[in-house]
Formats: sequence, C-alpha cells, structure tokens
Amino acid sequence: MENQFIQLQAKRRTIYALGKKLPQANSELVTLIETAIKNAPSAFNNQTTRAVILFNHYHDDLWDMTADRLKSEVPTEAAYQKTLEKLAGFKAAYGTILYFTDTAVVKQNETDFPLYAANFADWSEQAQGNAQYSVWTALAENGIGANLQHYNPLIDDQVAQAYDIPENWRLRGQMPFGSIEAAAGDKGFMADADRFKIFE
Repeated sequence: MENQFIQLQAKRRTIYALGKKLPQANSELVTLIETAIKNAPSAFNNQTTRAVILFNHYHDDLWDMTADRLKSEVPTEAAYQKTLEKLAGFKAAYGTILYFTDTAVVKQNETDFPLYAANFADWSEQAQGNAQYSVWTALAENGIGANLQHYNPLIDDQVAQAYDIPENWRLRGQMPFGSIEAAAGDKGFMADADRFKIFE
C-alpha cells in the first residue's frame, strides 16, 4: 500500500523552537496555506473556516498584545516571566496563522437545515481541525515547523481590533510557523488494544 501520506503525518510535529530563516517567499507561503484550507473537508461543504496570515510586524504585534493581555491573568510576577519566555518563542517564528470560524455561516446552516441544526457547531469545529491539520502537514512537507496555540478567547477583542476582524468571525486558534531550530522529541503512543477495536 502507498504510505506517502502516512510519512507526512509522521513528519508533522509540534515544533516550539522556531525561527525566521525560511527560503520561501511570503506569496508562496500564502498560496500553500490558502490551498490547504480550501481543500480541507467540511460538512455540507459549508467552508466555515477563515484565516488571517500575519507576517513581519503584524506577527510581532500579535504576540506583544498577547503578552500585555496575559499580564492581568497570571497570578505572580515569576509566573508572568515564564509566560513571557513562552510567548517570545512564538514571536521568534516567521509568521502566525489565525484560525477563525464564520459563525454567520454556522447559524445560516442551522436555519437552512433544521433537522441537523444541533450538529453544525460541532461540524464547524471538525472543519477547523481538518483545516489546521491540512496546513500543518503541508508546512511540514516543506520543512516548515509549526505549533498550535489557543489564547482565545482572552485575546479575541484585541485581535479583532488590530486586524479588522468581522464580528461574526470567532477566533479558534493561533499557529506560529517558521524555520525549525530544534527538532521535536520522541512521540509516545498509547497501546493499540486500548485505542482500537477490529471486527472481521
């Protein structure tokens, strides 16, 4: 059986040590990210995922505003310094992808297909996962590292104001990406017997 995709899955890892040394032009990265999202599946092909791609000072601004916002949330100065160190790692990356769900599309689907209305919010989250995984794997295929963060909803208001985000876009995740400065560690797996059931 073919296993090229399986090999790509194994190549996709959470990379925290990111840098700015990418050979690709911004336009190439934008095309890669947009194409991966467009080809990711969604229920009813409702295409609820939206993305904002940040480069240069726009990327830096995101992590600076996140640091400012978290200052009031972290209980001690020592803990805040550790938080700043973590955020500095994200800021050291080349860029960041902000993932959103268009809630207007979700609500419209709930109205248009009342029989499935209770499912569309869940399905939009599945679409998010599909889009994020597609991008992450496409980046990995090109030797680009990434990780996925979730500072939403704490930074939602700041992000909306800074990047002119429509009111109906709900922030779902932040993906810093860049050159791989240090590889991920070994990845462990739970026992197959605890995870899978096979009937034949």
